[in-house]
Amino acid sequence: MSTIANTRLGTAGALAALALTLACSAGESVEPLTPTVATEPGVVEGTRLDSGILAFRGIPYAAPPVGELRWQAPRPVPAWEGSRDATGFSPTCWQPLSPPGSFYASGQIERSEDCLYLNVWTGADHAEAALPVMVWIHGGGLRTGAGSTVLYDGESLASRGVVLVTINYRLGPMGFLAHPELSAENEAGVSGNYGILDQIAALRWVQANIAGFGGDPARVTIFGESAGSWSVNYLTATPLAAGLFQRAIGHSGGIFWPMPKLADAESEGAGVAERLGASDLAAMRAASVEEVYRAANESEAIQFVGLNDGHVFPRDIYDLFAAGEQNDVDTIVGFNSDEGTALFAGAGGTTIDGYRETLAATYGDHADAMFAVYPAASDEEAHEAAYQNQADRFFAWQMRTWARLQSSTGSRPVRMYFFSRVPPWDEADQYGSYHAAEIIYAFDNLRKSGETRDEIGPFNHAWDDTDRALASTMADYWVNFAGTGDPNGDSLPHWPVYDPDADGVLELGDEIGVIQGLLKDRLDTFDAYYEDLRSDG
Repeated sequence: MSTIANTRLGTAGALAALALTLACSAGESVEPLTPTVATEPGVVEGTRLDSGILAFRGIPYAAPPVGELRWQAPRPVPAWEGSRDATGFSPTCWQPLSPPGSFYASGQIERSEDCLYLNVWTGADHAEAALPVMVWIHGGGLRTGAGSTVLYDGESLASRGVVLVTINYRLGPMGFLAHPELSAENEAGVSGNYGILDQIAALRWVQANIAGFGGDPARVTIFGESAGSWSVNYLTATPLAAGLFQRAIGHSGGIFWPMPKLADAESEGAGVAERLGASDLAAMRAASVEEVYRAANESEAIQFVGLNDGHVFPRDIYDLFAAGEQNDVDTIVGFNSDEGTALFAGAGGTTIDGYRETLAATYGDHADAMFAVYPAASDEEAHEAAYQNQADRFFAWQMRTWARLQSSTGSRPVRMYFFSRVPPWDEADQYGSYHAAEIIYAFDNLRKSGETRDEIGPFNHAWDDTDRALASTMADYWVNFAGTGDPNGDSLPHWPVYDPDADGVLELGDEIGVIQGLLKDRLDTFDAYYEDLRSDG
């Protein structure tokens, strides 16, 4: 076995390596894994990195969703003859370009509707290695992002003994547009949710093909951040993904508030078709993707997100979890200490009056209770309180709710983290531990930022020993979890199973340790608000 394949393997990976060694010593022939791997549709030709890790980029997992396949569930990949080049990333799914100066700028990207591809990194020496598999689902509000982002490079995690997969999936109106005629042509009588169906198709590809890359299809962990975490939440809830994965990690994103309904989304989609001047589905499918986006963007009300359609989601995700009907898997969820700094810093205006008006418009009878736990005595404090309120609503409350529901209705354990490390850079005081700050640590990809990060954000980081130690520890936790369902390991601070009564959360920061009752009063206030909202609905 190579040094890379033996480096920091999880327990299950080490057992697989031992089994291979015993098999070889018993005289059984085990072929080494090469950059040429056979998948069901055909052979792919990747590349071996200097580290020894094998990388395969731009592997199709579904047929191009173009022409008649636009706004349909993903179809199987047509077979090909010979060897398909898998050394370069595919285009990203079509998405708007980031505005100049955006905090989460993506730079210049190649976009296409033909985008249903995935990427694989493996350190396995043999196809029989049966290493744990980790499938990363990118964020971006279900509107932007790609599995090819340098931040998600899988070389470091693969060197720890997993097979790492990143995926693309349809976004915005191409991935989530509903329409009455689209529903009528569908066997289940529904439309929308195509991006989620893409993710399910990618997981089915993993089940069918990952063993050829040295992965174990019986040990698949899905993980993602922001809308990628929404996606993990969607997949843990939908019965269509049952059995496709065994573990889940959600970074900063859940969908436990009321979901949009199919009928409302169909009405919005009909409006898009009208603005396109399209009288039928053929005309809608003949429109350019740019025309579709322009027509969609004329409405500020339309949401391109997962729908409660009665099929992909029989009910709202909260209700599915509350009834114990979720896919019951080992789970890690968490959020960052300063989620709102890069997202909601302008929420509610900068005056106390504007802040109070926003609370009243948003929370109705619960506005005074919200002000009590998010108080402000000056305009400056109102600005701070407004984005803290929004950050907790979108992230902290969602993740605690996820942990509590899984703990109370599932048989598999859940653990919760709180990421508080402030990455060192020249605007650290302004942004703190901002939304998505933890990703580069979980992937142990600090080296990918270099001195500039033009590809993944407009900022430079001056990493120190604390950052490097935290990144190594987080990656170890994540890989251990993928291997056994338990993130704990030798020399790592103990991470206990989540207890809703104690609210014990593992803080991942300058130091690592358990804290109790994190943000309890604030999140309990959201519990009361959403309980009333569900009872009224």
